[in-house]
Amino acid sequence: MSEYLKQSAQLGNLDRPQIAILDFGSQYSHLIARRVREMKVYCELYSCLVEAQELAAHKITGIILSGGPNSVYEEGAPHVSQGVWDLINERSIPVLGICYGMQELAYVYGGKVAPGQEREYGKATVKSHAKDGEDMLLFEGLPEEFIMWMSHGDKLHAVPEGFTKCGSTENAEFVAIQNLKTRMWGLQFHPEVTHSPMGPTILSNFVVKVCQSPTDWVMTDYAEEFIQSVRLQVGPEGHVIGAVSGGVDSTVAAVLMNRAIGSRFHAILVDNGCLRKDEAVKVLKRLREDCGINLRCNDASGRFLEKLKGVTEPEKKRKIIGGMFIDIFQEEANKIIEEEGKCDFLLQGTLYPDVIESISYKGPSATIKTHHNVGGLPASMKLKLIEPLRELFKDEVRELGMALGIDEPSVWRHPFPGPGLAIRVLGEVTEERVSILQEADDILIQELWSAGVYRDIAQAFVVLLPVKSVGVMGDGRTYENVASVRCVTTTDFMTAEFYRMPYDLMERISNRIINEVRGINRVAYDISSKPPATVEWE
Repeated sequence: MSEYLKQSAQLGNLDRPQIAILDFGSQYSHLIARRVREMKVYCELYSCLVEAQELAAHKITGIILSGGPNSVYEEGAPHVSQGVWDLINERSIPVLGICYGMQELAYVYGGKVAPGQEREYGKATVKSHAKDGEDMLLFEGLPEEFIMWMSHGDKLHAVPEGFTKCGSTENAEFVAIQNLKTRMWGLQFHPEVTHSPMGPTILSNFVVKVCQSPTDWVMTDYAEEFIQSVRLQVGPEGHVIGAVSGGVDSTVAAVLMNRAIGSRFHAILVDNGCLRKDEAVKVLKRLREDCGINLRCNDASGRFLEKLKGVTEPEKKRKIIGGMFIDIFQEEANKIIEEEGKCDFLLQGTLYPDVIESISYKGPSATIKTHHNVGGLPASMKLKLIEPLRELFKDEVRELGMALGIDEPSVWRHPFPGPGLAIRVLGEVTEERVSILQEADDILIQELWSAGVYRDIAQAFVVLLPVKSVGVMGDGRTYENVASVRCVTTTDFMTAEFYRMPYDLMERISNRIINEVRGINRVAYDISSKPPATVEWE
């Protein structure tokens, strides 16, 4: 049995009915998973090269083949193994192919895929074509014409044997096909993206009506299942350590672990001197006092700031902070081992997008930032990982947090970079500059909550720029720092728009920062979108 299957068996995942999404490298694969989860149906994403043995170990109610950047007829293009097709036929598993996935169906079953005369990107009107006497299961509840999002150069030129045409556009004769006997469907368009307004209906028709997947994926059940599985995994005398930051992921993971094994979970908060204003104090109160978590804090702010002297390059800042964090975390872990005699497990707040990144057909990203987390702990610690959130998206983590009774401000906290304010202080990081930024950032967050718009924004923060400007305060001229406010809206952080902040709120934030924060005399508002900009400024 593979290591993956062993871990799945320990966590009870093998018995849970699921939709399996096979990823061919589409930028939208994770969106398919999100849409399925939104129906309260459990799903997992696998590489399109997954072995039949791995799928066979699960209760698969249906399979969705994602889109992808390749052409199915090219040499070296990815294809589902014959073993998986045998499993599909043996168990009569319904299949839905999306874009490349539809072309994969055609490729396997004898259809013809070739480049189209015109590429089709963006919105297109799909016309439904019902064959006499044949049910249109996927289009049930839809009008005869509807808008869908297209993104393809190749298209189907001949329907495979046993399939019939269900839909077309002006540019493509076959944009939806079906074989009711084998329960297989293909869609050239992308029902998973927000630009396809009727997409959720199509996906629901497949996932719920065709596959009859149970719609019982609820967070309270998930929490109880995890708690029981951890008790079995850790045993009655095992100890677990884990780093907490105060963010929603580590907070939810810590609360779960505390409910599973109580004080045998040892949480560690490392103060690197670049946290939000009063962050360490607030986290200690919230987790230790309010949630009853066994938490200790290591105030290493002086050590971090000393190491950061003279450093201005963002990636170098990340590496210094990450390395220091590992050293300090290991020091704390050694103390726990001395006190308890052993500590065999490490809690880590890995989310499902991280898992997707690692198992994608395309493989992990070639260029990723050096993150400040415990994933880089030395192998000498020999700790077994426990990852309670590895099956969840961020919105599901928040839903789980609410189900666990964690307070709303904690559950809805915006993401905060691992290196903290060190990468939002552009240029050299000093205690004075961090203090200035802490005050300005605190004012921004206060005003967003007060205006009732904090949850409308995906991420909000202040950046302290390495430039100064002339100002006038009272009867004198000033020459002080410039700060920029950054607020973005997004659902997945792959793309982001700047938040259209009301002018009166923008004015209030600017006035408060300039009047209350000594060292800032000018505030700008960042109206860049991602792409071409990134969310952070570093």
